Amino acid sequence: MEQTLTQVTIIYYQVESLELLHEVKSFPKNHQGRVVLPDEFKTGKSIIAVCEGEITILNKVGDRILSVGKIA
Repeated sequence: MEQTLTQVTIIYYQVESLELLHEVKSFPKNHQGRVVLPDEFKTGKSIIAVCEGEITILNKVGDRILSVGKIA
């Protein structure tokens, strides 16, 4: 039986960084309908969310941080 892939957007942190990242990938679903991320993809990452389809992230935590000198 051929396994179909589901396109997802994964939001995650790298273990060594606090920068919020995302990638669009296609992965299979298990028999319960959950997307299965392979261990090699998860290695070194803290997964925050798995979203169905390709999403556009307009801004993330830290995108609008002002320097301390600009705060009134």
